[in-house]
This record gives sequence, C-alpha cells and structure tokens, in this order.
Amino acid sequence: MHPTLTPGIDVALLVFYAFVLFFICLVFYLRREDRREGYPLEHELTGRVESEGGPFHTAVAKTFKLSFGRGTVTTPTKGREPFQIAARQTDRFTGAPYAPTGNPLIDGVGPAAYANRAKHPDIDMEGHPRIVPLGAALDITIARRDPDPRGMPIFGCDGRPAGTVTELWIDRADRLVRYLAVDGAAGTGAILVPMMMVTIDRRRGRVACDAITAAQFADAPRIATDTITLYEEERVLGYFGGGYLYATPARQEPFL
Repeated sequence: MHPTLTPGIDVALLVFYAFVLFFICLVFYLRREDRREGYPLEHELTGRVESEGGPFHTAVAKTFKLSFGRGTVTTPTKGREPFQIAARQTDRFTGAPYAPTGNPLIDGVGPAAYANRAKHPDIDMEGHPRIVPLGAALDITIARRDPDPRGMPIFGCDGRPAGTVTELWIDRADRLVRYLAVDGAAGTGAILVPMMMVTIDRRRGRVACDAITAAQFADAPRIATDTITLYEEERVLGYFGGGYLYATPARQEPFL
C-alpha cells in the first residue's frame, strides 16, 4: 500500500476544477435570481411579450413569511395584475419618454410615479405603526426651541393660502416629523404634506409648500384612517414630488 493518500493525483488541479465548477453554478444561480421580477420583457413599442429565454430566465418560486402574522408573499409574483397609468409615448421610437394624459400629479408618470405597495402601515420593531399623529404618541413632544406649525396657515408655491396645519404626523422610530396634516380643502380625510417639502416661517407664523399650488391641494391623496399605509405613502409622495415638475407649465420648460 502506498504511504500517500493521493498517488498520481494533482490536488491543486482538482481544487482549481472545483472552484471553476462552483463559480459556474454561482453565476447560473445569480442570473436566475436577478430575473425573479420584471421578466419576461415586453417590447417597448408593440407591448409584445418576449420569450422567457430558457432556464436562465426562470427562477424557482420562493415563499416568505411576513412578520407579525401578516401572511406570506411568493416571488416571482406571476399572475399579479399590473395596473395601468394614464400616459402615452411622445414618439414612435424605442426609449421615447412617456407623457401624462390627465392630471400629471396622479397619472403615475415621471417624478409622480408610485408603486402598489402593501395596504398596511409601516411598523416598528414591536409591530406598532411607525407613523402616527403626534397626539397618539404621548411620549413625544416638540422641542421648545423648535416652532410648532399647528394652527399656522399653509401656502402653496403660488403664494396663495391652501389651508391650516392641524396636526403633525411623526415617525416614532426615527423621532422626527414626517407629515403635516392640512385642513382646508373640501373632502373627507386628512391631507398629509411631506415635511421635507415645506418651510416653516416662525417669524411670519406661516408654512410654505414649494411642491404644488394652493388649488392642487384639493386633489391631494387623503388618508382614510388614523394611520397611513405604505400604499397611501406612495401616493402622497408621488403627488407632491411630481409637483416639482408638473405643478406649473413653467416648471416643465428647459432652463436653457
């Protein structure tokens, strides 16, 4: 019996072959995983569905359990109905931009785009809603050196009054103000204005929102309950974010 375990075998070469095989399997796995969503592709002009393209384009379905008993979610999400946006291509060539066909702030195009996120609120580590009215978070108060905008009028980017700030919606996990609740436009439910899109003028006792005009507050998304869902947050941020391009015709013109 030979005293060595590997007589006539090049161990270094075997290790190299094993590495190459592992690397090929890794690439195969990663290319399948990065096609878990968004495939098969569609032709930009005709909408024709492209072929899935073989095993590289077919990821094995996975099911994930959601925290705090919120069920499961399976991916790839084949069979989920897509939602339509009110937009059209501006020209007949591949890559032509889309333009809104109705109210650009709610058509879901460009900076006003949104996703159909889950219809439940974002939660903290204990399973409680993160974003709530300040009145519901008794352990959080406004610092004395900071202005309290409650009761102040809010003005649009056109300098006209849009309503009155009635409440602050705070993020209990990050300890900051996320939204200002505005009352003034006709309709039911609160209008939440993203805090990052307003300026509080303590000296003049007013709040200015540079995203949209005062009249556009009337069509802003409203919150149905005393909590804001991820679905509603997408709509709110899309509406006010889109105002930086679509609020006035002048904002859609080039600077040069």
